[in-house]
Amino acid sequence: MAYFIIIRGTSSVGKSTISKELAKKIKARVYHYDRIMKGFGFNYIPGEKWIPLEKFLKADGIMIPKFRDRLKKGENLILDGNFYHKKQIDNLIKELDFKHFVFTLHASLDECVKRNFERGGKMAKEVIKEVFDVMPEYDYGINIETDDKSSKDVVEEIKSKILNS
Repeated sequence: MAYFIIIRGTSSVGKSTISKELAKKIKARVYHYDRIMKGFGFNYIPGEKWIPLEKFLKADGIMIPKFRDRLKKGENLILDGNFYHKKQIDNLIKELDFKHFVFTLHASLDECVKRNFERGGKMAKEVIKEVFDVMPEYDYGINIETDDKSSKDVVEEIKSKILNS
């Protein structure tokens, strides 16, 4: 039976890298919520603390039928994003009604800034810190510490938790 995985965490923690590598191991399709939100014009507006929940729920309303269709066809999905609104995760789980896993990736702020720099420094340290400061408001699902671990090690840890469930 198909399932979906939510990979969440702060900026530059490694969500996209982990999602892509995990997708190859478990034969899943990855959906990057940053791209979904930008594609619908629901991305961050300067001056806001974060993208409002209503925008995420609106995007979910558009995407859930597509996700449900793929899951019904037996395709595993990985949804990667910050997912800093707990109600959004609750909504996805309720509306999709398929087996699911939620992983929250953790790393220190210094590690996130370093990773951002190593991949070309697309985000300012202040932006990373803003998202970093919001993320600890809640943990959800299985927490995975990524400091001092390779992406391969993190993928194997997640894969083992999926297979042992």
